[in-house]
Amino acid sequence: MMSEKTISVDVLARVEGDGGIQVYTKDGKVDKVLVDIFEGPRMIEALVRGKTIHENISLVARICAICTVSHRNASISAIEKALKVKVPEKTQLLRHLWHYAEYIESHVLHVYYLALPDFFKQASAIAMLPTHTDTVVEAVVMKKYGTELMKLLHGRKIHGENALIGGFGRVPTDEELDYFAEKAVEFKEKVSAFIDVWGTLPIPEYCERETQFMCCNPADGKFGFEGETILISTGEEYPVEDYKKLTNERVVEHSYAKRSKYNDKPFTVGALARLILIGDRLTGEAKEKFDKYYNDKWKVNPIYNNMAQLIETLWCFEQIPGLIERIKALPDSEIITDYEMDGKGTAAVEAPRGTLYHTYEIKDEKIVKADIITPTAQFLDDVEQFIWKAAEKLIAEDHPDTELQLEMIARAYDPCISCSCHMVKLVKQ
Repeated sequence: MMSEKTISVDVLARVEGDGGIQVYTKDGKVDKVLVDIFEGPRMIEALVRGKTIHENISLVARICAICTVSHRNASISAIEKALKVKVPEKTQLLRHLWHYAEYIESHVLHVYYLALPDFFKQASAIAMLPTHTDTVVEAVVMKKYGTELMKLLHGRKIHGENALIGGFGRVPTDEELDYFAEKAVEFKEKVSAFIDVWGTLPIPEYCERETQFMCCNPADGKFGFEGETILISTGEEYPVEDYKKLTNERVVEHSYAKRSKYNDKPFTVGALARLILIGDRLTGEAKEKFDKYYNDKWKVNPIYNNMAQLIETLWCFEQIPGLIERIKALPDSEIITDYEMDGKGTAAVEAPRGTLYHTYEIKDEKIVKADIITPTAQFLDDVEQFIWKAAEKLIAEDHPDTELQLEMIARAYDPCISCSCHMVKLVKQ
């Protein structure tokens, strides 16, 4: 008689919608793995058609409340490229600072509150308060730092309107910026110490397999979160305008989210991909931590994405004081309003969860066509394959924590649709 059972995550819902995971087995072997995305498409790309370029940058930012900065930055960059807008250095630096704030807020939320409890078999960070009070409280304060810096730069914590096509609206005062420069030094020390704590945690090896990695290649040859070309772990490099060749989006029956493959194989984007491909460009203490903890396991195990995010958080805190000094030394400038009315442009930025593409066709200062590819749509195939690999081994060993171990893979990726604390259910048939 054929023995069957299903490992089921009924709902993975947080930030960008509803999702789930189904692992089907027959006679002790994995037969099928599905990462389901239940939320229906919101048609943002269709909604922005006919809107002005200024309306567009506000609309597309609503795709995500966590990655609102990345979406607005990508949208502004693509439109400025299309209309041949060259903004002053101070505007670019303010955008970098704003982006670092998003990274801090997002990475801290994920590592401390969504991933860490798994390693202690706790239901939530709140459940860890009695035994890890300082760590949980530190995370709250650091996350608040990120949201408050976003508010200062953009007018409000989520979906602000201060970053504009051709410039920046209100520029913070030197005194306002100085506060965040001082606090960044304090938090740098806390994150650095926590990285060493994380380095002592046992990393499960049940899911290891080879995959491909992609990220933006910063034009200055330094570590950063944007670029005009895309690096691939195969050794190839393509201009961002060739993004369709890299992502090759397709539709699958079990999900409203599209899927991506490169050379007919899954790939990963995000902090892990960035550090694997350009981590040797890190500087300061972030580079020291990278050199200390990086190893070949990172290339085959997505659980290391948590450590990669921590190192990026440390790097952002290290960059902020010097970046603020550069901003303060430059004069404010007028918002550029003289530009072409027609054009086509593509931009790629590194959102916390990976490479984000925005491309637009513009006529008479209005959007004719838009195409947006998010990180989660790129790595969902990879998530399924790592879950498949893990399920094969865990089921064969009759592992007592199979459900938790599989959930850790999804949470390590930090996908926008599945940062959830729902439990996995094992159903025997």
